[in-house]
Amino acid sequence: MKRRTLLAAAASALAITTGASFAESHGGTVKAGFIYVGPVGDGGWTYEHNQGRLAVEEEFGDAVETVYQENVPEGADAERALTQMALSGADIIFTTSFGYMDPTINVAAKFPDVKFEHATGFKRADNVSTYSARFYEGRAVQGTIAGHMTKSNKIGYIGSFPIPEVIRGINSAYIHAKKVNPDIEFSVVWAYTWFDPAKEADAAQALIEQGADVILQHTDSTAPQAAAQKAGNVITFGQASDMAEYAPQPRVSSIIDNWAPYYIERVKAVMDGTWESTDTWDGIGPGMVGIGEISDAVPQDVKAAALELKSKIASGEYHPFTGPLNKQDGSAWLAEGEVADDGTLLGMNFYVEGLTGDIPN
Repeated sequence: MKRRTLLAAAASALAITTGASFAESHGGTVKAGFIYVGPVGDGGWTYEHNQGRLAVEEEFGDAVETVYQENVPEGADAERALTQMALSGADIIFTTSFGYMDPTINVAAKFPDVKFEHATGFKRADNVSTYSARFYEGRAVQGTIAGHMTKSNKIGYIGSFPIPEVIRGINSAYIHAKKVNPDIEFSVVWAYTWFDPAKEADAAQALIEQGADVILQHTDSTAPQAAAQKAGNVITFGQASDMAEYAPQPRVSSIIDNWAPYYIERVKAVMDGTWESTDTWDGIGPGMVGIGEISDAVPQDVKAAALELKSKIASGEYHPFTGPLNKQDGSAWLAEGEVADDGTLLGMNFYVEGLTGDIPN
């Protein structure tokens, strides 16, 4: 016991010394950079990442400086923005969109002393961590509400890009809507954008014209909410942030991305010299995925069912991908009671049985 105590004390002293040396060599200030795919005022994905940045400033005060660049396209433009941010003296850079994966890896190789954190990707390096949220858990809650509340039995889903993260969400929402309403049909419209209010509004309108009276989205603006509000008798769900300005209807609940605790933790790790390359994938239980208030437009019994599901997911009692489940072509996937493994979920490139339409290449 004494030896362990001495070792723990030594490790603590080393961390303090390392942190002090870091602070001294950096003038006492850590510089954290953020690369955003959309504007900070998008009301969704980028807005919540920026809330996390502001939380870092509030947590550390003058000990941290944050910088950000918004509306950075995925691809070569991202590599240029990252290079510029690294050259400006950033100690840690958060890149907040899937399409930043290769640019992050490429720039990280040129700046081995800078720490990089990439959201939703899967490529890592000694100075590159990855992080994401289990959004599919929130989709299960949304699907439950949607299946109960649709009157036309037609549910529309606006997809951004056909990547595993988005496909998981579609499958999860469908599975849970179908559980409570076997008559529902899903229609998916691919917008091929993360943030484009005009395209998102057009996609919502197309789904509404097809008879959908529930719209889910995996895009970043509030345009689908506005389109549903204009149509009337159509409900929606906030995406990434609460979008509460559209409550109690059309927005009846939301998925809220809570990045602040993670950003604070990772910046602190740079400060105290304990940062290591890691992979984080958290959900409702740890609080990275929040469920926004369920509005009064939702009947009490439906609200109770949704909150019960949320609680079971948070506690680990229930997993949204639990068999029996087949793939779209009817082939067996998960047996009764079997739970999908993370590897399959991370690479998901198929619809579950019952969903119609093809996943674009």
